[in-house]
Parts: sequence; C-alpha cells; structure tokens
Amino acid sequence: MTQSATVASVAAGQTQVNPGMQDATQIVPVAAAATSSKRRKRRERHPAMPKHGSLLTRLGEHFKRYWQLWLMVTPAICFIGLFAYVPMYGVQLAFRDFVPSKGLTGGPWVGLKYFRQFLESPMFGNIMKNTISISLWTMVMGFIAPIILALLINQIGSTKVKGFVQTITYMPHFISTVVIVAMINIFLTPGTGLLGRFLGDTSLLGNPNLFTPIYWVTEVWQHVGWNSIIYLAALSSVDTALYEAAKVDGARRFQLIRYVDFPTILPTCGILLILNMGSVLNVGFEKVFLMQNALNLSSSEVISTYTYKIGIVSNQFSYSTAIGLFNTLINFVFLVIANAISKRVSETSIF
Repeated sequence: MTQSATVASVAAGQTQVNPGMQDATQIVPVAAAATSSKRRKRRERHPAMPKHGSLLTRLGEHFKRYWQLWLMVTPAICFIGLFAYVPMYGVQLAFRDFVPSKGLTGGPWVGLKYFRQFLESPMFGNIMKNTISISLWTMVMGFIAPIILALLINQIGSTKVKGFVQTITYMPHFISTVVIVAMINIFLTPGTGLLGRFLGDTSLLGNPNLFTPIYWVTEVWQHVGWNSIIYLAALSSVDTALYEAAKVDGARRFQLIRYVDFPTILPTCGILLILNMGSVLNVGFEKVFLMQNALNLSSSEVISTYTYKIGIVSNQFSYSTAIGLFNTLINFVFLVIANAISKRVSETSIF
C-alpha cells in the first residue's frame, strides 16, 4: 500500500492499513471510544465549574459540589482556629506595657522595648547558647538514631523477633516526662544508683558540663523507637524484587541498606528534617525544668524556662510574650531556610 493510500485510509476511518498492522489499528478506535466514554461519564458526574462569573457564584458552585468534604473537615478547622489562631490576638502584649485592669489592648504601646530589653539582658548570651546547644544535639541525634534503628529492624528476617524489638523500643515513649526524670535521678544517685555507684560521689546532674549530654541521650532513648515508625512504613513499600535482584548480583546486607533501603527513605528524611528545623529552639520545658537544680542552672537555663520564670513567677507578661515571639520568629526563619535549601538540592520541600 502506497503512502497516499495509507493516509487516505486513515482519514476515512479505516482500521486496516496493512496485514501486519491489523491488530494495532483495530485496538486504537476501541481504546479511543472507551476513553471518550469515560470522560463523558466523568463530566456528567462532576460538571465543570464555570470559569466566568462573580466570585460569589464560583464559591457557591464550589460548596455545592464539595459540601460533604467541607462538612467533614469543619470540626478540625474550628479546633485549629480556636486553639491556634484566636490566642494569637494576645501576641500584641509583646508591644504593649500590659496593665491587667485595662485588658489586652488597654496598656500603652511601647513598640520594640521588650525585644531590646531581652537582647541587652546579661542572660541573653547564656540562654541562647544553652538553648541552641541542647536543641541541636537533640535534633541531630534524634534525627539520625531512628533512621539507623529502622534500617536495622528492617533487616530482621523473623517476624516475631522484629515485632518484639519494635515493642521494646516503642515502650519508653509512653512513659511520662515526670517518671523519666525521676528514673534519671535514681539511676544517677551516687552510691546507690544503677549508674551512680560507678561514677563517684557526685551526682552527674550537678555537673553543668554534663547536663546537655544527659538530656539528649535520655531524649533519644525515650523516642527513638516511636520516631522510627514512619521510616519503617516507608521501607515497607520497597518491592521485594529489588532485594532479590540485588542478592542475585551478590549484594550483602550493608549494600542492600545502602543501595535499596536508604534511597527509599531519603525523601521522608528530607521532609522530617525540614519540619524539625522549624522547632530548632523549642527545647521541651517540662524535662529541662524538672532536671534543673542550683548546681547546673548555668547550663540548663533555656528560653522556655526563662520565659516561665519571667512571665508566671515574676508577672512580667509583656516581657515574657516578647521572648516567646522572638523564639517563634527565629524558628520560622530556620524553617524557611531549611525548606529553600532542601528544595534547591533535592527538590523535596513542604511549600
């Protein structure tokens, strides 16, 4: 068949071009008809929203089509709005000289007075150093340890052994902070503690240089199992054919982890790292406050405990609000920078 005859045949809707292409040309019209039918049914079920018209008209059409979804998420929206956005009205205390009898907006406007007061405070340098040191150690080690644990658990072949290891590592997460701190004090008690009897006559919690290591080691121990769950979930999606193919090529366990497991969880690691950067200065108040004593105060005073003592104990509400807002702004800057770097390097980002 000549080229002109072929073109004419196709233009006329013929399904047979030549004997060798008969099956393929018969399939094309059928597939096209099926696709067209599916699109027509989809348009009938979900008619296209009007592209023109006023904003109210388009919003009305949108809610008319998706009112079930909006009804489902309404309780969550109300909860977030009530407990996350309504309290932000009180942020203006950081810029006012608060007078309780006049309410949140009754005090005189003082601008950045309390921010300057915090930056010029003799406690500022020590507080920032302690906060950054404790937070970075906890974030880095708490980020690496769950990844290693998940990779190791994933290599366990026995289902029963894997379940037992997971249960044992999850359990400390459900222990309250008060109980954890009590356990730390008991274990480190000189002479009678499980560890203290081997470490001399002085409690390690009284040593300012050891406060940060004790904090992040116990923090990682408590939450490493729980934080590894998301990585185990990502590893469960790996196709077993990849393991079999790698083993056929002679790959060992370490090579399986390096070339199969680790690339699988890498996007998840990037997202979690960005989210962790958003709380880089948010050191947990409860645990630090309970571990503080007169001997280690120079290395355990962080922004959260200082804010509590200034605001609740000393009744300097405007000053404590300014400190808290300063902390939030720094965390936001870290979050934006980490997201931009991750987006540029690995094309993984949250916005």
